[in-house]
Amino acid sequence: MKRTAFILGSGLLLLVAFLNSVSGQLQRFWDASGCFQQAQWERLLSTFEGKEWILYIIATILVPALLFWSFNGLLLVADTARKPNFISRYRIQVGQNEPVDTMKLRQSMRTILFNQCMISVPMVIFLYPIIKVRGDPYRRELPTFHWFLLELAIFTLINEVLFYYSHRLLHHPTLYKKIHKKHHEWTAPIGVISFYTHPIEHVASNMLPVVLGPILMGSHLSSIAVWFSLALICATVSHCGYHLPFLPSPEFHDYHHLRFNQCYGVLGVLDHLHGTDTMFKQTKAYERHRFLLGFTPLSESIPDPPKKMD
Repeated sequence: MKRTAFILGSGLLLLVAFLNSVSGQLQRFWDASGCFQQAQWERLLSTFEGKEWILYIIATILVPALLFWSFNGLLLVADTARKPNFISRYRIQVGQNEPVDTMKLRQSMRTILFNQCMISVPMVIFLYPIIKVRGDPYRRELPTFHWFLLELAIFTLINEVLFYYSHRLLHHPTLYKKIHKKHHEWTAPIGVISFYTHPIEHVASNMLPVVLGPILMGSHLSSIAVWFSLALICATVSHCGYHLPFLPSPEFHDYHHLRFNQCYGVLGVLDHLHGTDTMFKQTKAYERHRFLLGFTPLSESIPDPPKKMD
Protein backbone atom coordinates (compact mmCIF):
# COMPACT_ATOMS: atom_id res chain seq x y z
CA MET A 1 0.00 0.00 0.00
CA LYS A 2 2.83 2.40 0.92
CA ARG A 3 4.62 1.65 -2.35
CA THR A 4 1.42 2.21 -4.35
CA ALA A 5 0.75 5.46 -2.49
CA PHE A 6 4.32 6.60 -3.12
CA ILE A 7 4.12 5.83 -6.86
CA LEU A 8 0.70 7.48 -7.26
CA GLY A 9 1.77 10.49 -5.20
CA SER A 10 4.99 10.92 -7.16
CA GLY A 11 3.11 10.59 -10.44
CA LEU A 12 0.57 13.19 -9.31
CA LEU A 13 3.30 15.63 -8.28
CA LEU A 14 5.08 15.18 -11.62
CA LEU A 15 1.81 15.72 -13.48
CA VAL A 16 1.04 18.91 -11.54
CA ALA A 17 4.60 20.16 -12.11
CA PHE A 18 4.31 19.42 -15.84
CA LEU A 19 0.94 21.17 -16.14
CA ASN A 20 2.22 24.19 -14.23
CA SER A 21 5.26 24.34 -16.51
CA VAL A 22 3.13 24.17 -19.68
CA SER A 23 0.66 26.68 -18.27
CA GLY A 24 3.53 28.99 -17.33
CA GLN A 25 5.06 28.80 -20.81
CA LEU A 26 1.72 29.53 -22.44
CA GLN A 27 1.10 32.39 -20.01
CA ARG A 28 4.46 33.95 -20.94
CA PHE A 29 3.58 33.65 -24.63
CA TRP A 30 0.18 35.20 -23.91
CA ASP A 31 1.81 38.05 -21.98
CA ALA A 32 4.40 38.61 -24.70
CA SER A 33 1.71 39.13 -27.31
CA GLY A 34 -0.70 40.74 -24.84
CA CYS A 35 0.30 44.33 -25.61
CA PHE A 36 -0.27 43.77 -29.32
CA GLN A 37 -3.64 42.07 -28.72
CA GLN A 38 -4.72 44.78 -26.28
CA ALA A 39 -3.73 47.53 -28.72
CA GLN A 40 -5.67 45.88 -31.56
CA TRP A 41 -8.72 45.44 -29.35
CA GLU A 42 -8.65 49.09 -28.28
CA ARG A 43 -8.32 50.10 -31.93
CA LEU A 44 -11.43 48.04 -32.75
CA LEU A 45 -13.32 49.67 -29.89
CA SER A 46 -12.38 53.11 -31.22
CA THR A 47 -13.36 52.17 -34.78
CA PHE A 48 -16.78 50.85 -33.77
CA GLU A 49 -17.46 53.30 -30.95
CA GLY A 50 -21.20 53.83 -30.75
CA LYS A 51 -21.74 50.89 -33.14
CA GLU A 52 -20.49 48.04 -30.98
CA TRP A 53 -23.29 45.81 -32.25
CA ILE A 54 -21.44 45.61 -35.60
CA LEU A 55 -18.39 44.30 -33.77
CA TYR A 56 -20.66 41.75 -32.08
CA ILE A 57 -22.00 40.55 -35.45
CA ILE A 58 -18.49 40.22 -36.87
CA ALA A 59 -17.13 38.32 -33.84
CA THR A 60 -20.05 35.98 -33.16
CA ILE A 61 -21.44 35.35 -36.65
CA LEU A 62 -19.11 36.31 -39.50
CA VAL A 63 -15.81 35.01 -38.11
CA PRO A 64 -17.16 31.61 -36.92
CA ALA A 65 -19.12 31.19 -40.18
CA LEU A 66 -16.03 32.01 -42.27
CA LEU A 67 -13.98 29.39 -40.39
CA PHE A 68 -16.81 26.85 -40.62
CA TRP A 69 -17.26 27.17 -44.38
CA SER A 70 -13.51 27.42 -45.11
CA PHE A 71 -12.86 24.15 -43.32
CA ASN A 72 -15.95 22.47 -44.75
CA GLY A 73 -15.12 23.75 -48.21
CA LEU A 74 -11.86 21.80 -48.11
CA LEU A 75 -13.65 18.71 -46.81
CA LEU A 76 -16.34 18.98 -49.50
CA VAL A 77 -13.63 18.99 -52.19
CA ALA A 78 -12.26 15.79 -50.65
CA ASP A 79 -15.75 14.25 -50.42
CA THR A 80 -16.94 15.13 -53.91
CA ALA A 81 -13.75 15.19 -56.02
CA ARG A 82 -11.75 12.74 -53.86
CA LYS A 83 -8.82 15.14 -53.95
CA PRO A 84 -6.15 14.96 -52.67
CA ASN A 85 -5.95 11.22 -53.20
CA PHE A 86 -4.14 10.39 -49.96
CA ILE A 87 -7.03 11.61 -47.78
CA SER A 88 -9.05 8.48 -48.55
CA ARG A 89 -6.55 6.52 -46.43
CA TYR A 90 -7.90 8.32 -43.37
CA ARG A 91 -11.58 7.53 -44.03
CA ILE A 92 -13.27 5.89 -41.04
CA GLN A 93 -16.08 4.04 -42.84
CA VAL A 94 -14.21 2.65 -45.82
CA GLY A 95 -16.25 2.55 -49.01
CA GLN A 96 -18.78 5.13 -47.83
CA ASN A 97 -19.07 8.56 -49.50
CA GLU A 98 -16.44 7.70 -52.10
CA PRO A 99 -17.51 10.01 -53.62
CA VAL A 100 -20.41 11.49 -51.69
CA ASP A 101 -23.88 11.34 -53.24
CA THR A 102 -24.16 14.84 -54.74
CA MET A 103 -27.95 14.70 -54.98
CA LYS A 104 -28.26 13.80 -51.30
CA LEU A 105 -25.74 16.50 -50.42
CA ARG A 106 -27.59 19.13 -52.46
CA GLN A 107 -30.87 18.29 -50.71
CA SER A 108 -29.16 18.41 -47.31
CA MET A 109 -27.65 21.82 -48.05
CA ARG A 110 -31.10 23.42 -48.00
CA THR A 111 -31.59 22.35 -44.39
CA ILE A 112 -28.03 23.26 -43.43
CA LEU A 113 -28.30 26.80 -44.83
CA PHE A 114 -31.79 27.24 -43.36
CA ASN A 115 -30.55 26.28 -39.90
CA GLN A 116 -27.56 28.56 -40.14
CA CYS A 117 -29.22 31.61 -41.70
CA MET A 118 -32.75 31.41 -40.30
CA ILE A 119 -32.08 29.96 -36.83
CA SER A 120 -28.45 30.41 -35.74
CA VAL A 121 -28.03 34.00 -36.93
CA PRO A 122 -31.35 35.33 -35.54
CA MET A 123 -30.77 33.44 -32.27
CA VAL A 124 -27.31 34.95 -31.76
CA ILE A 125 -28.71 38.43 -32.55
CA PHE A 126 -31.61 37.87 -30.15
CA LEU A 127 -29.14 36.95 -27.38
CA TYR A 128 -27.24 40.23 -27.79
CA PRO A 129 -29.16 42.22 -25.12
CA ILE A 130 -29.01 39.25 -22.74
CA ILE A 131 -25.23 39.00 -23.14
CA LYS A 132 -24.93 42.76 -22.51
CA VAL A 133 -27.01 42.48 -19.33
CA ARG A 134 -24.95 39.55 -18.02
CA GLY A 135 -21.67 41.44 -18.47
CA ASP A 136 -20.12 44.06 -20.71
CA PRO A 137 -18.71 42.06 -23.66
CA TYR A 138 -16.76 45.16 -24.77
CA ARG A 139 -14.67 45.54 -21.62
CA ARG A 140 -11.49 47.43 -22.44
CA GLU A 141 -9.28 44.87 -20.69
CA LEU A 142 -8.95 41.55 -22.48
CA PRO A 143 -9.34 38.43 -20.28
CA THR A 144 -6.18 36.92 -18.83
CA PHE A 145 -4.89 33.61 -20.14
CA HIS A 146 -5.84 31.67 -16.99
CA TRP A 147 -9.31 33.22 -16.89
CA PHE A 148 -9.85 32.27 -20.54
CA LEU A 149 -8.80 28.68 -19.78
CA LEU A 150 -11.25 28.58 -16.87
CA GLU A 151 -14.03 29.89 -19.11
CA LEU A 152 -13.18 27.34 -21.78
CA ALA A 153 -13.37 24.52 -19.23
CA ILE A 154 -16.76 25.73 -17.97
CA PHE A 155 -18.10 26.18 -21.52
CA THR A 156 -16.99 22.64 -22.37
CA LEU A 157 -18.59 21.17 -19.23
CA ILE A 158 -21.91 22.93 -19.86
CA ASN A 159 -21.87 21.88 -23.50
CA GLU A 160 -21.15 18.26 -22.57
CA VAL A 161 -24.00 18.03 -20.04
CA LEU A 162 -26.63 19.79 -22.15
CA PHE A 163 -25.70 18.04 -25.38
CA TYR A 164 -25.58 14.57 -23.84
CA TYR A 165 -28.99 14.73 -22.16
CA SER A 166 -30.77 16.61 -24.95
CA HIS A 167 -29.25 14.26 -27.53
CA ARG A 168 -30.17 11.16 -25.55
CA LEU A 169 -33.71 12.50 -25.08
CA LEU A 170 -34.00 12.92 -28.85
CA HIS A 171 -33.34 9.19 -29.17
CA HIS A 172 -36.61 8.45 -27.38
CA PRO A 173 -38.68 6.58 -30.01
CA THR A 174 -41.30 9.33 -30.30
CA LEU A 175 -38.82 12.20 -30.59
CA TYR A 176 -36.45 10.20 -32.75
CA LYS A 177 -39.09 9.45 -35.37
CA LYS A 178 -40.37 13.04 -35.53
CA ILE A 179 -37.15 15.00 -35.01
CA HIS A 180 -33.79 13.27 -34.70
CA LYS A 181 -34.16 10.72 -37.49
CA LYS A 182 -33.38 13.47 -40.00
CA HIS A 183 -29.83 13.84 -38.70
CA HIS A 184 -29.29 10.08 -38.80
CA GLU A 185 -30.10 9.84 -42.50
CA TRP A 186 -26.33 10.15 -42.81
CA THR A 187 -25.02 6.93 -41.26
CA ALA A 188 -21.60 7.87 -42.64
CA PRO A 189 -21.47 11.60 -41.83
CA ILE A 190 -19.52 14.40 -43.51
CA GLY A 191 -18.49 17.74 -42.02
CA VAL A 192 -21.41 20.00 -42.95
CA ILE A 193 -23.91 17.43 -41.65
CA SER A 194 -23.35 18.81 -38.15
CA PHE A 195 -26.01 21.38 -39.17
CA TYR A 196 -28.27 18.90 -40.95
CA THR A 197 -30.93 18.63 -38.24
CA HIS A 198 -34.58 19.33 -37.54
CA PRO A 199 -34.95 23.00 -36.43
CA ILE A 200 -36.03 21.95 -32.92
CA GLU A 201 -32.93 19.80 -32.55
CA HIS A 202 -30.75 22.58 -33.93
CA VAL A 203 -31.94 24.91 -31.17
CA ALA A 204 -31.96 22.35 -28.32
CA SER A 205 -28.78 20.36 -29.06
CA ASN A 206 -26.64 22.55 -31.32
CA MET A 207 -27.24 26.11 -30.16
CA LEU A 208 -28.28 26.16 -26.49
CA PRO A 209 -25.38 24.02 -25.18
CA VAL A 210 -22.92 26.37 -26.90
CA VAL A 211 -24.43 29.79 -26.09
CA LEU A 212 -25.42 29.13 -22.47
CA GLY A 213 -21.86 29.10 -21.11
CA PRO A 214 -20.88 32.62 -22.27
CA ILE A 215 -24.23 33.97 -21.06
CA LEU A 216 -23.79 32.51 -17.56
CA MET A 217 -20.17 33.65 -17.35
CA GLY A 218 -20.81 37.16 -18.68
CA SER A 219 -17.90 36.61 -21.05
CA HIS A 220 -15.79 39.06 -23.00
CA LEU A 221 -16.53 39.25 -26.73
CA SER A 222 -13.11 37.78 -27.55
CA SER A 223 -13.86 34.69 -25.46
CA ILE A 224 -17.26 34.30 -27.09
CA ALA A 225 -15.79 34.55 -30.59
CA VAL A 226 -13.09 31.94 -29.88
CA TRP A 227 -15.57 29.57 -28.21
CA PHE A 228 -18.15 29.80 -31.02
CA SER A 229 -15.42 29.18 -33.60
CA LEU A 230 -14.01 26.21 -31.67
CA ALA A 231 -17.48 24.72 -31.25
CA LEU A 232 -18.15 24.86 -35.00
CA ILE A 233 -14.75 23.42 -35.91
CA CYS A 234 -15.09 20.59 -33.36
CA ALA A 235 -18.60 19.77 -34.62
CA THR A 236 -17.21 19.61 -38.14
CA VAL A 237 -14.30 17.36 -37.12
CA SER A 238 -16.60 14.96 -35.23
CA HIS A 239 -18.76 14.56 -38.37
CA CYS A 240 -16.07 14.76 -41.08
CA GLY A 241 -15.67 11.00 -41.61
CA TYR A 242 -11.86 11.18 -41.61
CA HIS A 243 -9.48 10.46 -38.73
CA LEU A 244 -6.89 13.05 -39.75
CA PRO A 245 -3.46 13.66 -38.20
CA PHE A 246 -3.18 16.33 -35.48
CA LEU A 247 -6.96 16.78 -35.15
CA PRO A 248 -9.31 15.45 -32.44
CA SER A 249 -10.53 11.90 -33.04
CA PRO A 250 -13.99 11.66 -34.68
CA GLU A 251 -14.24 7.89 -34.05
CA PHE A 252 -16.59 8.37 -31.09
CA HIS A 253 -19.34 10.32 -32.85
CA ASP A 254 -18.83 8.48 -36.14
CA TYR A 255 -19.65 5.26 -34.29
CA HIS A 256 -22.83 6.91 -32.98
CA HIS A 257 -23.97 7.57 -36.55
CA LEU A 258 -23.15 3.99 -37.46
CA ARG A 259 -24.91 2.29 -34.49
CA PHE A 260 -27.35 4.98 -33.22
CA ASN A 261 -27.61 3.69 -29.60
CA GLN A 262 -24.07 4.41 -28.36
CA CYS A 263 -21.87 7.45 -27.72
CA TYR A 264 -24.36 10.27 -27.16
CA GLY A 265 -21.96 12.86 -25.74
CA VAL A 266 -19.03 14.91 -26.98
CA LEU A 267 -16.19 14.02 -24.64
CA GLY A 268 -17.55 10.63 -23.60
CA VAL A 269 -17.49 11.34 -19.85
CA LEU A 270 -21.25 11.00 -19.37
CA ASP A 271 -21.36 8.03 -21.71
CA HIS A 272 -18.85 6.32 -19.43
CA LEU A 273 -20.87 7.20 -16.31
CA HIS A 274 -24.17 6.03 -17.83
CA GLY A 275 -22.73 3.00 -19.61
CA THR A 276 -23.77 4.18 -23.07
CA ASP A 277 -20.39 3.37 -24.57
CA THR A 278 -20.02 -0.30 -23.59
CA MET A 279 -20.44 -1.61 -27.14
CA PHE A 280 -18.09 1.06 -28.47
CA LYS A 281 -15.37 -0.02 -26.02
CA GLN A 282 -15.40 -3.51 -27.53
CA THR A 283 -14.60 -2.29 -31.05
CA LYS A 284 -11.49 -1.41 -33.01
CA ALA A 285 -12.94 2.10 -33.31
CA TYR A 286 -12.42 2.49 -29.56
CA GLU A 287 -8.76 1.47 -29.91
CA ARG A 288 -8.37 4.06 -32.67
CA HIS A 289 -10.15 6.76 -30.68
CA ARG A 290 -7.05 8.80 -29.92
CA PHE A 291 -5.07 11.77 -31.16
CA LEU A 292 -3.14 10.81 -34.29
CA LEU A 293 0.40 12.23 -33.96
CA GLY A 294 1.84 10.67 -37.11
CA PHE A 295 0.85 10.24 -40.74
CA THR A 296 0.13 6.51 -40.69
CA PRO A 297 -3.66 6.04 -40.61
CA LEU A 298 -4.89 4.25 -37.49
CA SER A 299 -6.96 1.97 -39.71
CA GLU A 300 -3.61 0.61 -40.93
CA SER A 301 -1.74 0.51 -37.62
CA ILE A 302 -4.83 -0.90 -35.83
CA PRO A 303 -6.54 -2.90 -38.62
CA ASP A 304 -9.90 -4.58 -38.38
CA PRO A 305 -9.79 -8.33 -37.71
CA PRO A 306 -10.00 -10.46 -40.87
CA LYS A 307 -13.53 -11.37 -41.88
CA LYS A 308 -14.56 -14.95 -41.27
CA MET A 309 -15.11 -17.01 -44.38
CA ASP A 310 -18.38 -18.92 -44.69
